[in-house]
Amino acid sequence: MATNIVWHQHDVDKSRRAQAKKQQACVIWLTGLSGSGKSTIANLLEKKLAEFNKHTYLLDGDNVRHGLCGDLGFSDKDRVENIRRISEVAKLFVDAGLIVITAFISPFQRDRDYCRNLLDENEFVEVFINTPIEECEKRDPKGLYQKARQGDIKDFTGISSPYEAPVSPEVVLEFTGQSAEESADQLFNLLLEKGFLSHVE
Repeated sequence: MATNIVWHQHDVDKSRRAQAKKQQACVIWLTGLSGSGKSTIANLLEKKLAEFNKHTYLLDGDNVRHGLCGDLGFSDKDRVENIRRISEVAKLFVDAGLIVITAFISPFQRDRDYCRNLLDENEFVEVFINTPIEECEKRDPKGLYQKARQGDIKDFTGISSPYEAPVSPEVVLEFTGQSAEESADQLFNLLLEKGFLSHVE
């Protein structure tokens, strides 16, 4: 770990940056099994926010592994480090006044709590995409569940590696057969109702 470093305070803080963007900076953290719809819903939610001229950034699980986390695998240790890095990036984006949307399996509660604890109160919104594993396997867009069942993929969440469902998430999206568009609209409305989005007109 680096030593002999100090944190430099800047005159323009996150509240000033968020105020300039007319929004409340926060992290909207989508968690759920592979195939639950996280990435699709996150993308649709960002589009919805863009319609209201919100300043956002979407961090997606696969995308960050092309660069920031390209050196990590899928062992428990690497998963922890993956989420640690994402959490630190998300904190910087919140400091920039942005609404950050993340779409990560993030299977361990302690890792999601790590991000929550980096932020101020009401800046972390945990969203549980509660899609049953049977539905996720039915979709299986990447054929991953089949490979995991065959033993071709090790440490696969929900099959050979655990998934810890959120203990007390701010929002739960229950799958009842609705489309991704309907789920994204439901999430948007819930975020509004619970006061996590401001200046949406």
